[in-house]
Amino acid sequence: MPNVRLERTGPVATLVIDNADVKNGLTPEMGYQIAQLCDEIDGDLSIGAAVIQGANGTFCSGADTRLWDPSVPQNSDEGYERSNAVYGAFARVGRLEVATIAAIRGAAVGAGMNLMLATDLRVVSSTARLLSGFIKIGLHPGGGFFTIANRTGGRETTAAMGLFSQEISGSRAAEIGLAWEAVPDTEVEERALELATQAAADPLLMRRAVKSFRTETGPPAMTWEAALEVERGVQMWSQHRRQSKQQ
Repeated sequence: MPNVRLERTGPVATLVIDNADVKNGLTPEMGYQIAQLCDEIDGDLSIGAAVIQGANGTFCSGADTRLWDPSVPQNSDEGYERSNAVYGAFARVGRLEVATIAAIRGAAVGAGMNLMLATDLRVVSSTARLLSGFIKIGLHPGGGFFTIANRTGGRETTAAMGLFSQEISGSRAAEIGLAWEAVPDTEVEERALELATQAAADPLLMRRAVKSFRTETGPPAMTWEAALEVERGVQMWSQHRRQSKQQ
């Protein structure tokens, strides 16, 4: 059954995305779970850092579209709420009061890219596959992708991935600043935990440092919250359009 679980290693919390049938694709219910677990992390002052990773050697393949009901318009109240559950998960990870690291193995696609970009730092497998993928399947990007990609990778990378559907490897991601470090696949989670453990040694200090870091280096030009709203309507339009073509 698709789920997100919280594991604990000393002062480090690890959120594990687990939906094996679709390479850890996200469901709205998993989005709600992420938000609830983030609340738990923030409420435990002995935690100073969090790692976000996927189960079974891959990060996240995007949204689990198997559960999309074509009879429910994406711009309806129900459609809006379900998309908000996933969008809200990205933003909630981005608002965690502790330092956050994404450990990327396998693929990070679409919603998986947004979840990866929601963190403060990324450690990737050199062979990982990173792809925005929205335009490629006839969807407008969502989740504030352009804002959170630009603040990390810059305008050129954001254009290449978001507009021109370019896929990059983990090694390339580290070269262009989209990730901090690319390591052999089997070492990704260990390295992410090592960095998180160092950061979390003094949880209170880290929480205060994180607040300063994000205040001083936050998203340029447009807030993430505003970007969510800007992208939401047009992505829902593109989803409705895509579903109509499939019928």
